[in-house]
Amino acid sequence: MYQENFKSGFVSIIGRPNVGKSTFLNRVIGQKIAIMSDKPQTTRNKVQGVYTTDDAQIIFIDTPGIHKPKHRLGDFMMKVATNALREVDAILFMVNVTEPRGAGDDFIIEKLKGLDTPIILVMNKIDMIHPDEIPAVIEQYKNQLDFAAYVPISALQGNNVEPLLKEIKKLLPEGPMYYPADQVTDHPERFIISELIREKVLHKTRDEVPHSIAVAIESIKKRENSEMVDVEAVIMVERDSQKGIVIGKKGAMLREIGTEARQDIEMLLGTKVYLNLWVKVQKDWRNKMGQLRDLGFRDDEY
Repeated sequence: MYQENFKSGFVSIIGRPNVGKSTFLNRVIGQKIAIMSDKPQTTRNKVQGVYTTDDAQIIFIDTPGIHKPKHRLGDFMMKVATNALREVDAILFMVNVTEPRGAGDDFIIEKLKGLDTPIILVMNKIDMIHPDEIPAVIEQYKNQLDFAAYVPISALQGNNVEPLLKEIKKLLPEGPMYYPADQVTDHPERFIISELIREKVLHKTRDEVPHSIAVAIESIKKRENSEMVDVEAVIMVERDSQKGIVIGKKGAMLREIGTEARQDIEMLLGTKVYLNLWVKVQKDWRNKMGQLRDLGFRDDEY
């Protein structure tokens, strides 16, 4: 669909791990499509969030945080992040204002140098500093790249998000509506459900289980003559000790994970859900290409 004076385009969100990219995306879209955790490198696949108004449509691409890969999954995540810089209409370089510019930021700056794409410096977590400190943050970055704009925000509280969206719209060309106005992501429900479960595992197990967690959805079926949806999912870990942690004493941890995940899945699907979870050990799955492809990490797509 094309209408006169309608703007549309694709925008990459890039930044170090844990700067708030997924929090920002969920804030803009108005619902959870990207998982949030205070552990770095939570996002593994690029997540397209679609934001539509009467005069514009912005397709956001949330990327894995830039980091040094330690396994094949890490290589995949880095490829996703760097490829997301290509063929987009604008880039949001998000930084954490509570931390000084570091080696990770400089690594990203080097990736951005030489690109013709307009870049907005998004300074996140301003709710955690005094407003008088913002000019000093800008000073750290302004000579590194030719930024199209500098926008301080709090993705968590929503401060200044609307002005940021206006700045993005200025950079977009006139174009068609790529997605229906009521669509918020291009990911299938199966993907989002697996991510919601993985988020709860990361949150509940904290530092006991690192990022050797994956979730595979076995089936999603609506019951006959009922609104109830049955979801069968497997939580994959790399070691027996991790399996014990995820299950917990007498299954307590797994029940807590299931209860919290089910609530989010019910909000997503708009109906009652019966969630059945298993935990399975798949040793060293992050280095096995066949296993990665089965879980949706297809490097030939990027």
